[in-house]
Amino acid sequence: MIRIHEEPAQVAKLVGLAALCSAMSFLGACSKGRSTEELLQPNSGGAMTVSESSRHAFSRPATNLTVAQRGEFFIGNAFFNSPWVVAPASAGARDGLGPLFNARSCDQCHNNDGRGQPPLTEDEQPVSLVIQFATPTPGDNNEPQADPNYGVNFNPFAIGGVPAEGKLRIRHREIAGTYGDGTPYTLLAPEYSFEELAYGELAADTKLSPRIAPAVFGSGLLEAIPEAQIMERSDPDDADNDGISGRPNHVWDPLVGRAVLGRFGWKLNQPDIAHQTAAAFSSEIGMTTSIRPTQICTSVQTACLAAPSGGEPEISDEIFEHMVTYQRMLAVPMRRNLDSPEVKRGAKLFLESGCESCHRATFKTGTIKDQPWLSDQTIHPFTDMLLHDMGEGLADGRADFAASGSEWRTQPLWGLGLQKTVNGHTRLLHDGRARDVSEAILWHGGEGERAKEAFRTLSKQDREALLRFIDSL
Repeated sequence: MIRIHEEPAQVAKLVGLAALCSAMSFLGACSKGRSTEELLQPNSGGAMTVSESSRHAFSRPATNLTVAQRGEFFIGNAFFNSPWVVAPASAGARDGLGPLFNARSCDQCHNNDGRGQPPLTEDEQPVSLVIQFATPTPGDNNEPQADPNYGVNFNPFAIGGVPAEGKLRIRHREIAGTYGDGTPYTLLAPEYSFEELAYGELAADTKLSPRIAPAVFGSGLLEAIPEAQIMERSDPDDADNDGISGRPNHVWDPLVGRAVLGRFGWKLNQPDIAHQTAAAFSSEIGMTTSIRPTQICTSVQTACLAAPSGGEPEISDEIFEHMVTYQRMLAVPMRRNLDSPEVKRGAKLFLESGCESCHRATFKTGTIKDQPWLSDQTIHPFTDMLLHDMGEGLADGRADFAASGSEWRTQPLWGLGLQKTVNGHTRLLHDGRARDVSEAILWHGGEGERAKEAFRTLSKQDREALLRFIDSL
C-alpha cells in the first residue's frame, strides 16, 4: 500500500493577525474605495440571469437565446447528461467509454451542472473527485508529466476485461481551532492512500492533486471576459502592497501552437471550455476527441491498449461542439435576499475583510462573434480569474504549467448559496475538504491569511452576516 499525506501548516492559529486585520489601514487597502452597491447586484449573469432557485437552478438556458439557439442548448444537454457505453455498440454515436474511467457521463461529476463532492464513506470510490498525477519535471511546453504507470489521472473503474487501476482511500485528520470570541471549530485534513494497485508502483517522485468537479454554469461568460480585463488585475509582485499578488497561468494550446491565457481548471490549466471538455473526456471518461485523439493507456496497461475503440475520434466533432455550446449557454441564477439588512451588512464586511481583493465582483464580457447571448454583459462572478498562493495548508505540491504547488485559481462564488439545493451538499475547496463556507474561509492561508484572520476574529453576529451575504450569491 502507498500512503500519501497532505500536511496543513498552522491552519488554526488561535492568535496572531487579529490586530493587523482590524487595523483601519488594512481595511482601507482591502476595500480600495469600492462600494457595497457593486456587491449587491441581482443579475449576476447580466442578460444571462434566470430567476430560479430550485434544484435545476444551474441547468437553465440563458433567457436571451433565440428559439434556434435553445434547440442547440437541449441537444447539448442530452449528450451532457446521458451515459456513454462500451464499444462496440448499436448506439454508435454514444460508444467508446473507457477502457479506464472515473465516470460514465459529464453529469455524473457535474450533477445538475453543479459541484462535485468527495466520497461519503472511506470505502466508496470517487467519481466527482479525481486524483491528478505529475512528476516534478515538466515535459514539453511546460506541461505536467504523467506518472509512467498510471498516466495523468487515477481511474478506479474500467470496462470488462481491463483491470481498474486500484482503489483510493480517503481518511481525515481533525484540526481544532477557535474563533476570536472563543467559539471552537474543527477542520478536516484529508489523507489519501492507494490500495490494490494493478499496474505496479507509482513513481517515487509522482505528485498527486485531488480535484473536485467544479460547477459549469456561467462558463461561457467567464470564457468571454476579454484577456485585457484579467491581465489588468494581475499584480505578481504586489506593487500596490496590499498583500495580494494574483497572476495568470499561461498554458499550451495545441490548436494554435503557442501558450495562451488559462481560464479553467483549479490551477487555470485549460484555456477554454473546449480544451477543458476534451481533457475531461480523455482522462475521466476515457474517450478521444479531435483535440485529444490518443487514448490515455500507458505502456504497461496492455489490456487497455488492446480494448476496442468507439471510433477515431470516439466523440465526433459535431457532438463535441454541441456539448461545448451547451456549456456556453448555461445561465446564472439570480441573487436572493438583497433587501435584507443582514445581507447588506455582510456585503460591507466582505469588503472590509479583504475578500473582494481576490473574489472581485464585476467583469464585462467582450463582443463575441456568433455568440451574441454572451456579448457585452456586465457580470458579477466574484473571481479575478487569477492564481493566488493559498499557503501550505492547501498546497498539493503539484506544479501545473506556471502554477506552483500552492497556487489556486480564485473560484467564482456566484450560485454558492444554491449549492445545497442543487447538489445536496455544501462541500467546497479543490478537494472538497471544507464542509461549508466557514471552513473554506478558515482553510485560507498565504495571500488569503489576512482575510481569513479578519473573518476568524469577527463577532459571531458579524460572521453570520458575512455568511448570509455569501449565501445570497
